[in-house]
Amino acid sequence: MNYLIGIDLGTSSTKTVLFNENGDVIASAGMSYPLYTPKNGWAEQNPEDWRDAALETITKVIKESKVNAKDIKGLGISGQMHGLVMLDKTGKVIRPSIIWCDQRTEKECKQITEKVGAKRLIEITANPALTGFTASKILWVKNNEPENYAKCRHILLPKDYVRYILTGVFATEVSDASGMQLLDVPKRQWSDEVLEKLGIDKSLLAKVYESPEVTGTILPEIAEKTGLSTSTVVVGGAGDNAAAAVGTGVVEDGKAFTTIGTSGVVFAHSDNIKIDSQGRVHTFCCAVPDAWHVMGVTQAAGYSFSWYLDNLGAEYKYEAKEQGCDVFNLINADIEKTPIGANKLIYLPYLNGERTPHLDPDCRGVFFGLSSMHSKADIARAVMEGICYSLTDCKDILEEMGINVDDMMACGGGAKNATQRQMMSDMFGCNVNTVTASEGPALGVAILAGVGAGIYPSVQDACHKMIHKDPNKECQPNIDNKSKYDKFHQVYKNLYNCLKEQYKEIAQI
Repeated sequence: MNYLIGIDLGTSSTKTVLFNENGDVIASAGMSYPLYTPKNGWAEQNPEDWRDAALETITKVIKESKVNAKDIKGLGISGQMHGLVMLDKTGKVIRPSIIWCDQRTEKECKQITEKVGAKRLIEITANPALTGFTASKILWVKNNEPENYAKCRHILLPKDYVRYILTGVFATEVSDASGMQLLDVPKRQWSDEVLEKLGIDKSLLAKVYESPEVTGTILPEIAEKTGLSTSTVVVGGAGDNAAAAVGTGVVEDGKAFTTIGTSGVVFAHSDNIKIDSQGRVHTFCCAVPDAWHVMGVTQAAGYSFSWYLDNLGAEYKYEAKEQGCDVFNLINADIEKTPIGANKLIYLPYLNGERTPHLDPDCRGVFFGLSSMHSKADIARAVMEGICYSLTDCKDILEEMGINVDDMMACGGGAKNATQRQMMSDMFGCNVNTVTASEGPALGVAILAGVGAGIYPSVQDACHKMIHKDPNKECQPNIDNKSKYDKFHQVYKNLYNCLKEQYKEIAQI
């Protein structure tokens, strides 16, 4: 039997999973690490923490599984996107990594837009300048820490730093590189035009591969430390969402997935490149060679429920503790007894600004229509509906771009909630499914490793072999419910336009 390893380098922890070639989990291990906020709006992590977590979890899964190292044919890495890792000429980390959620680079985003041009930037990189992307982070270091920038000889993304530790190779791949805002996304190569206009030396950047391509093999000292074999190939891997797409089988036209984690994502595969000229959704190269994906991102999907439970839903938490059950068992029971539209209460989930469909850092959350008759159940339902309306906004833009979805997969925390899955199915007007595995990105990059190792001829073939839908959790849309949701969704959409100027006013007070 052949085996494959998938490493998922997240913001809070790294998880390493060993699979057999059928996609079954043999062993897994995780390790968490801190996030630092030295100033308001800043977010940093130490790349050495990612290194230690990867090496420790690899060692654990091999030891636990007792699999022969030579039977582990391939390894893939998925990673949080956009983080800036800077190395000196000896390969040593120069400064902590500025990660995806850092917001310090508004000035640099304006600088990028001015130097490249707003329209041209979207034509080349498929996205407007955003504070989360890597290019603005590079310019921030150049503008504010010139001594660190002068030392820099290599710029890597988080997962690519771990690759360097494992293989000694400086490499990246198209899906993660798409989020740097330095890649020519239609051409799948670094953009000389953008690099020249921003004054960034191309030699600092790693070689770009396709996601299933082999980038190197395990170094002897790493093999000795972890129990891996020097013959194990390490493939390009993928950014976290591109890896999750592979891990849920979203590798062909008509397929998409929705994730409800802290943020919310609607991600669709496209064999042909499609770019939204308004920059409302992101277009990146996907992990399938010569294909792309279009992705809408909402800022506070699952986070809306976390906020609600911490501030308004404490009674649910107390009751769940008393009864010894999951808090969502109680919430879902109440939601299912409450009518669609939450008795005419609408929640806008813009707690921390928004990305899709409104690229607006100033907009904030709203309960609209609140009256004395509303109960905790109405408020809970309004929050869940607001989250799903925001995801429906994303799907609507994809359809406007000519990307039609007839098969939606649910993953992340929201995938576990049957009430939320049915709500999404009704609003989306399509079936919503889940997969039996919960390993998402780790399974996705293990699949890519299987292709790179020659076990499977293509990503699609590997997915058909290694991914299994859960037939017991399929949700089919209720057309009557969709009609009711559509009426409330229209009010929901109009509210942003009514409040847009007021958001700006209150932000300036």
